[in-house]
This record gives sequence, C-alpha cells and structure tokens, in this order.
Amino acid sequence: MDSKMSTQKFEEIYERYKTTLYRIAFTYLKNNQDVQDVLQEVFLKRFYHAPLFENDEHEKYWMIRITINMSRNVLKSFWRRNVGGMDELMESKDVLQWKFSESERELFMQVMSLPDKQRTSIYLHYYEGYSCKEIAEILKCKESTVKMRLKKGREILKNNLEQEGFICE
Repeated sequence: MDSKMSTQKFEEIYERYKTTLYRIAFTYLKNNQDVQDVLQEVFLKRFYHAPLFENDEHEKYWMIRITINMSRNVLKSFWRRNVGGMDELMESKDVLQWKFSESERELFMQVMSLPDKQRTSIYLHYYEGYSCKEIAEILKCKESTVKMRLKKGREILKNNLEQEGFICE
C-alpha cells in the first residue's frame, strides 16, 4: 500500500473513532492533555501493532480496550496519582465544550466521580449506547458483572444526587 493510501486510511479511522475514544479516555483522565497523549498512542498502536480485524465492530472494541488500558496506565503513573482532582474537572473547558445543559453537566460530573468500574460501565451504557453484553465483551468480564456495576453505579448516583438536593422524594 502506498503512503497516500495509508494516510487516507488513517484519516478515515481517526474520524470514525476519535470522538468515542476521546470521551472514554476523558472519563478516566479528566483532562485534555492526557487524553490527547493517550489517543495519539492508541492510533499509533492501531497502525503499527493491530491484529487483523473480523469487522468494524471488532476493530472498535479493540480500540476501546486499548484506550481503557492506556488510560489506566496513565493513572498509575507517579505524577498522575499526585496531581489534579475533581475540582479541576468541574471547571474544565474540556467538559464545557460537550455542550451539556447545566443539569446534564452536573449529572456528568457525578458520573465522573463514581469509582472506576461503575463509571466505565455507566459511561459506556448511557453515553455511548452499548448493551450490557457489548460492555462485557469490551471490558472482558461477565454480563452479570456489568449489570451489577450499572446497578451499583445508579445507586451511588441516586444517593449523591439526593444529597446534593437534585432528587426530591
């Protein structure tokens, strides 16, 4: 394949997945610079080390899995563990550009404050539209595990929103 074809293919794949992968990485990293670094690595890995894919869905799952793994690696770094927090995220221009209403932004921030397992499952299900079965495949766990994480995540969200005065019973 000549370099022009490679560039064209790269651009097609980048355009197809950039938004989804950005948002998934953002759910972990919560800042644009780290997300951009991860995305660069994901797309480089896609072109230099990717397996042959059965179809577009297989490719998408693979790229989501790589994005999650690389995001987790960034979180494990010494620098990342000792810098930043939710206050920084609350004022982030990166979140504001997603054009959420005020209530949607508040809910999104609550989702971002969930523990890792619940946050990822909630995000993939409600923001990206994946089924429990698909999330289980992406995260390499059982479907029942995903359902339990969604249930627990919804419970935590409900409690947090009630405490903030957003839900009245």
